[in-house]
Amino acid sequence: MKFNRQNKILELIDKYDIETQEELADWLMKEGFNVTQATVSRDIRELKLTKIATDGGRQKYITMKKTEPGLGEKYTRVLKDGFISMDMAQNILVIKTVPGMAMAVAAALDALHINGIVGCIAGDDTIMCAIRSTQDTPAVMQRLSKIINYA
Repeated sequence: MKFNRQNKILELIDKYDIETQEELADWLMKEGFNVTQATVSRDIRELKLTKIATDGGRQKYITMKKTEPGLGEKYTRVLKDGFISMDMAQNILVIKTVPGMAMAVAAALDALHINGIVGCIAGDDTIMCAIRSTQDTPAVMQRLSKIINYA
């Protein structure tokens, strides 16, 4: 039950801009999970969810998977320090970086487990990211923009 509920949480926060624990609990109830605020709070902690600011001045939950404490922030810093620009070519996301930083930024992208990114290939100052589908590419670009601008 817990596994299914936490998978549903990840699916919901990926699909909707969910700002509060109460809002998340309401979505879970609509999906057939009878939860309390305490259960949602515990799940948020276990899933290591964090909030970022959205364009409308609100906040929303996102996933920042880490392999060990503090690494998520380090990967985010590498991403922010090396990033210059990005553009899409269907389901390929082309990211320009500071010269010599493409491999580090690509490794950070892989380590952050951003939903939709299948994998990255890096040169000296350019990264090509394979995105799961053409429809997912704008969402990945938006997620990266938010990480770079708000993290």
